[in-house]
Amino acid sequence: MTERALILVVEDELALVTMLRYNLEKAGFRVAAAHDGQEALTLIAEAKPDLVLLDWMLPNTSGLEVCRQIRRRPETRDVPVVMLTARAEESDRIRGLETGADDYITKPFSPTELVARVRAVLRRTRPVAADDRLERAGVVMDLARHRVMRDGRAIPLGPTEFRLLRHFMQHPGRVFSRDQLLDAVWGRDTYVEERTVDVHIRRLRKALNGEGEVDVIRTVRSAGYAFALEANAAA
Repeated sequence: MTERALILVVEDELALVTMLRYNLEKAGFRVAAAHDGQEALTLIAEAKPDLVLLDWMLPNTSGLEVCRQIRRRPETRDVPVVMLTARAEESDRIRGLETGADDYITKPFSPTELVARVRAVLRRTRPVAADDRLERAGVVMDLARHRVMRDGRAIPLGPTEFRLLRHFMQHPGRVFSRDQLLDAVWGRDTYVEERTVDVHIRRLRKALNGEGEVDVIRTVRSAGYAFALEANAAA
């Protein structure tokens, strides 16, 4: 029997932690809790969770900084992060996503919707077959080990950028609209705005393209994005 996924709830409101623990455990998850950023980072280092449900406003170390540190560390950069916050402005959502969050849920929220979003993120980040490997235009993806190389250089990617790149490389040259990418990478059962695609494309480009390197992600005006068939075709 497959072990139940471990969700780390990082939240300083004890009543909210109790409610989240109840609903997540009822849905079949294991739950650990941290009440500030430093405690969260310690727990993540001790027992890598399957997903982090992370409040933005935390004492001592903010949720944004916790997310940054998760993404910086090689051993945790593939852990999905769902931000949970009362900050509902579009600029705040974009900031959270650019920091490396995979999804963003604003308070107040429905526990049923939250559980559905957690399940959707976990489905998108399931391990793939051990012998899968993609190679195109100098970029190599080891899907089993969740590693990416470009011309021999390691490329650190968060889980959403990894899935985006995988989708592009599985369909090289094909142009995908934002709607198509949302369906393929985020899933039809998630509630994500089209602008989110642009945020993660920027993050993917920043990681992939070193100084002097050709951008392998093509922007096709009024159509969407594509992975270049050859590295020099992106110019």
